[in-house]
Amino acid sequence: MEIVLATGNAHKAQELEKILSPHRVLIPADLGLDFDCEETGTTYLENALLKARTLSALTDKPVVADDSGISLPALDGAPGIYSARYGSEEAGRMLTAPERNAYLLKNLEDKDDWSAFFVCSMVLMVSEYRFYTVQETMEGRVTDQDAGEGGFGYDPVFFLEEKGKTVAELSEEEKNLISHRGKAGAKLKLILDSLES
Repeated sequence: MEIVLATGNAHKAQELEKILSPHRVLIPADLGLDFDCEETGTTYLENALLKARTLSALTDKPVVADDSGISLPALDGAPGIYSARYGSEEAGRMLTAPERNAYLLKNLEDKDDWSAFFVCSMVLMVSEYRFYTVQETMEGRVTDQDAGEGGFGYDPVFFLEEKGKTVAELSEEEKNLISHRGKAGAKLKLILDSLES
């Protein structure tokens, strides 16, 4: 089945296509669609639904949208849904991933609890009133010893106790099995498979 992912990020589409294989993942640009959606929700699910509905209005193909981020109990759940923009308002510009990670570590300096979890909320929208939602997490902790070349975003500072390494040190296959996006995508794949049969 061909689905359209509500993003302009080709890297995210490639990652999700491996998880959803053999289903084909397109991005709006592949179909010549001008997709833009302001994320005004207050939860991961609200933002994912907002993106799914916005893109679904532009195409007759099934749409997948996700919203994800990292939350820390010591920071009252921050950065949460603002993970991609974390620290940018104070800086007056969009921070790079290493700058965001440094900002996160600065905010943890006086905290004892560095536990953290990633969240991914994913929506498959077949039509306006027919959609499926999945939300998954990945538990770990933030470390000030960033390591690894893989992944993106907060992956180099997100340490997994059971693996003894950061997410950025995992192979793509390892990450897809245990990550919040990988687990949500695997459940969504079961739904896609059932729709085809």
